[in-house]
Amino acid sequence: MTAPRIAPVDLADAERLSEAFSAGWLEQHGVLPLARDVRGLVVGSWHAHPEPLVLDELRLALGGPLVLQLVPEGALRATIRRLYSTAGSTAQGVIADLAAARAAGGTNGSGGTGLVTGALPLDDLVHLANEAPVVRLVNLLVLEALDARASDVHLEAFSDGLQVRYRVDGVLQPAPSPPASLATAIISRIKIMADLDIAERRLPQDGRIRLQLQDREVDVRVATAPTLHGESVVLRLLDRERGRRALDTMGMDPDTLARFRAVIARPFGIVLVTGPTGSGKTTTLYAAVEALRTGREKILTVEDPVEYELPGVPQVPVHEKVGLTFAAALRALLRQDPDILLVGEIRDPETAQVATQAALTGHLVLSTLHTNDAPGAITRLLDLGVPPYLVAGTLEAVLAQRLVRVLCERCKEPETERPDGPAYRAVGCAQCRGTGYRGRQGVFELLVMDDTLRALLQQRASADQLRAAALAAGMRPLRDDAQRLVREGITSREEALRVTPR
Repeated sequence: MTAPRIAPVDLADAERLSEAFSAGWLEQHGVLPLARDVRGLVVGSWHAHPEPLVLDELRLALGGPLVLQLVPEGALRATIRRLYSTAGSTAQGVIADLAAARAAGGTNGSGGTGLVTGALPLDDLVHLANEAPVVRLVNLLVLEALDARASDVHLEAFSDGLQVRYRVDGVLQPAPSPPASLATAIISRIKIMADLDIAERRLPQDGRIRLQLQDREVDVRVATAPTLHGESVVLRLLDRERGRRALDTMGMDPDTLARFRAVIARPFGIVLVTGPTGSGKTTTLYAAVEALRTGREKILTVEDPVEYELPGVPQVPVHEKVGLTFAAALRALLRQDPDILLVGEIRDPETAQVATQAALTGHLVLSTLHTNDAPGAITRLLDLGVPPYLVAGTLEAVLAQRLVRVLCERCKEPETERPDGPAYRAVGCAQCRGTGYRGRQGVFELLVMDDTLRALLQQRASADQLRAAALAAGMRPLRDDAQRLVREGITSREEALRVTPR
């Protein structure tokens, strides 16, 4: 057998090469026969050294020498299920089985009907939510969402059943949807897992589930809302490993990265990250904390909620129902002798005042605001009641950001030559689920405060005046940074225009 080597493998072209192996056996041992070529049988694995007995079984069943290629675990698991799973091993298969059972008027195989058409007593609903088909379907929906790299799972209640959609790379895509007869049971199963009240269907509820899937821990934030045809649920999937990134992997231009590293290295002041929900602000803040950590400083965070755990960093979740607001938590943390404070969001005047006082007394404060661009953060702080002299004295920099989808390397095509330079367009293939994109990357706009901006701020200059001064000082607008990625063939013109403000 040849020595293991890392090589790109086009899993979209993989085919089922044998009937001798089950999906369970292949996943258990982390191997998958991918193709035959002049070297022999190409076997994908996420193990550098699979068990010799497993390789012997592959060799006996399929013949020829084996060539091992290392493949990411999540991608290989998804391919194994696509090629070797039986119908009951996929969400669509479970839904089809239940539909067949309903058509035949039979049971679901676990002793119950699995099909409901109206209100049920609470005890019956709990029993139904814990029956095998419902449990398996909910688990598969979450697992397949992770395989699709989804950030959220939307289960929306309509008159004809639950519509399930995955948010992949910031865009919603259809997913296997169960019949209306199972809607209540599925929602109840999710609420049981999140330790929510399944009898309460008139009020929104929030909860959390911690799962161990594919050898990694995944936190699931659950939010329910009552709608006209029943409860709708959104699951936010927080993959701990995916959420932790290094600053130099965020996609910043080298100059922007160097300037941002310089401002977060300052001993005190406020550094803000701005952008809409889902633009990667928290990931950037965590990356900044990781870049600053040396073990010689005290770092504390207050968040709502804590999205990812930072080893060695005490993290405080906001709990407004008992009075633990951002401002209250921040005041308490100031008595814990911190050097660096990460505040999940400055959303009210009280938090803004406490954050600026913390920066004024020698602490570095990292936080977020919801504004469209970097200069808008300055006027937002003023709108929150922070005096201009305090903003001028404490604010060090503002980083505005968005996430653009990255073109799929397998199917992207060059556009016809244009006068403003080369570009690629999205096409769509099996590997990117027909979208033409796979993954996302940040685009950034960094405003670093200087004497000119501080003077304008104290004169209560408009956002347009502040923006003009920042551009004159070298700030690169979001759209210009997005066009950089277009020129580098990373994203398309359409995506750059879609995501960045004019």
